[in-house]
Amino acid sequence: MSTPAAPVHDEPAGEHLSRGLSNRHLQLIAIGGTIGTGLFMGSGKTISVAGPSVILVYAIIGFFLYFVLRAMGELLLSNLNYKSFADFAGDILGPWASYFVGWTYWFCWIATAIADTTAIAKYIQYWWPDTPSWIPAVGLVALLFLLNLPSVKAFGELEFWFALIKVIAIITLIVVGLYMIFTGSSHGGQKSSFSHLWSHGGIFPMGFMGFAAGFQIAVFAFVGVELVGTAAAETKDPEKNLPRAVNSVPIRMLLFYVGALVILMSVRPWTEFKAGESPFVKMFALAGLAAAAGVVNFVVMTSAASSANSGIYSTSRMVYGLAEENDAPRVFSRLSRNRVPVASLALSCGLLLLIGLPLLGASGSVADAFDKITTVSAICFMFVWTIILISYVVYRRRRPHLHEASTFKMPGGVVMCYATMAFFVFVLWTLWIKDDTRQALLWTPLWFVILLAAYFLIVRRRPAHEQLRAEHAAKVERENAEVTRRS
Repeated sequence: MSTPAAPVHDEPAGEHLSRGLSNRHLQLIAIGGTIGTGLFMGSGKTISVAGPSVILVYAIIGFFLYFVLRAMGELLLSNLNYKSFADFAGDILGPWASYFVGWTYWFCWIATAIADTTAIAKYIQYWWPDTPSWIPAVGLVALLFLLNLPSVKAFGELEFWFALIKVIAIITLIVVGLYMIFTGSSHGGQKSSFSHLWSHGGIFPMGFMGFAAGFQIAVFAFVGVELVGTAAAETKDPEKNLPRAVNSVPIRMLLFYVGALVILMSVRPWTEFKAGESPFVKMFALAGLAAAAGVVNFVVMTSAASSANSGIYSTSRMVYGLAEENDAPRVFSRLSRNRVPVASLALSCGLLLLIGLPLLGASGSVADAFDKITTVSAICFMFVWTIILISYVVYRRRRPHLHEASTFKMPGGVVMCYATMAFFVFVLWTLWIKDDTRQALLWTPLWFVILLAAYFLIVRRRPAHEQLRAEHAAKVERENAEVTRRS
């Protein structure tokens, strides 16, 4: 990795990704990453185990992930040659970091995209139950490939409209819910009221353990919040648009997560929520919307399609970055005339079909095993977030002059990095206390064992990688000498 230590404000020479994403695209990509399918379908289970305290659960997770985004934002803007967080991790921590972060992030999104693709096939069968599962799956992947092929702007447009559907659905829920609350709408002998938040056992009806159990479910809803960092290399005017997108995340979390949950549990008591049931369907049904199930099914389907689209985009860009650093075959670093990494894009789509299609017919233990794989991928996302924070801590120590020159400094600095990593340890503990998530937690190290073996047996022995390691060691020595001279 030979990126310069000083801030760079122009694009690298030669063949590179196109900065085709506008502020409008980046804003909606940030929203799409913030709002997961879990809010529409998984919040029923979260509410049932944590009660009204789930509002605090989502707020706390959003609070700490904001600092991950701010650390990522300062690092990306310290050098505009960085294409993603894998690049600055490799530059600051060493070539091993870009390898582990890049391939782990690739694994996370491949698993997530496979889950979303197979789920969409099931959603299609809501309207056409006799449709073979493989037809909508192949159709979706082919469509996403063709729409991502022309340019990065095509991805941005697609994600813009996908995210907009989610935003409209949540705003509609909040408006309808407020109407029901202020008009005292009755159902099942109970009136809609904000008092439901504390009149059924208090804010913590399930005690501390119920509150803690909410974290193990809710944290997965935030997977993809860092996607805005993957898009940094293809964003117009990143010094203005990236901070704007990152800073808007807290407001959106308050509106879309906290606001929606407050409304849901005010319209009907939290005791009526069940796992596997969409709170959105129930609330729209109570409001007299006969087509509630169909509407929410469409919203969830587009949310899953948005996640699959993000998975295809992010994995193709991550493999492209890995290929440029000789951590993946060089063929994946080739760009089309429109500066799209076609080979990497084809790899992502091909793997979705290769692995996803057999899983469409899976049932019983195989489906359960697949659920655990997606849980493992979510745990790996926390690994990626942690590497971002560690990179920031080392960056502050080795490159204080870049921090001083930064116009987008992370609030709280190194202290909040350690606080956020401590929070991730707490989340891992909550995963440990439940049998189903404990199994996934125990299986997760297997992925890193595979990566480690490949690193030492293949990657580390390559002459190009040896040169990168030597260049990085020399760079660290120069940076340390500069810090000593300045102090």
